[in-house]
Amino acid sequence: METNYSTRFGLYGLMAEFTTPEALVAATQRAYADGYRKMDAYTPMPVDGLPEALGSTRTWVSTLVLLGGLTGCVGGFGLMYWITCIAYPMNVGGRPMYSWPAYIPPTFETTILLSALTAVIGMLALNGLPQPYHPVFNVPRFQLASQDRFFLCIEAADPRFNLEATKGFLKGLGPQEVSEVEK
Repeated sequence: METNYSTRFGLYGLMAEFTTPEALVAATQRAYADGYRKMDAYTPMPVDGLPEALGSTRTWVSTLVLLGGLTGCVGGFGLMYWITCIAYPMNVGGRPMYSWPAYIPPTFETTILLSALTAVIGMLALNGLPQPYHPVFNVPRFQLASQDRFFLCIEAADPRFNLEATKGFLKGLGPQEVSEVEK
């Protein structure tokens, strides 16, 4: 019978500390191959191959930005049409009410505006930010994650998590140290 360590003992997970990005990527690949899925890596810089090793290959930010841009484009064009043809029609110099070339600059600007806002808000929302507190901050050596250390944290909520077995597995990966992460 598996024990749910996250609720029973207040344990968030186990964290292994590595000194090189290559060691972290290799450890993450081995953990993923061993069946661990609820894990995350913390590094002071982007590491090539780490997202793939964690199993996250697709992001929804690009799709959200496309939808935001299309909404801005349609909204900007529709707003200009509504203003010039429906709400405030003015015949200036005998020009037609519907003169679409004049609509291009506002349409472009609203497309860019909504794309940028969607990118920022979508990235923050999908990353769960802002998050001023996270259980990994309870590990004293985690402050080195912003300097020169690389960390792999396997969460206790992972179905494959067993305190002793997971700790032994992480120690077998050759880390500097393995720490318990309290909630």
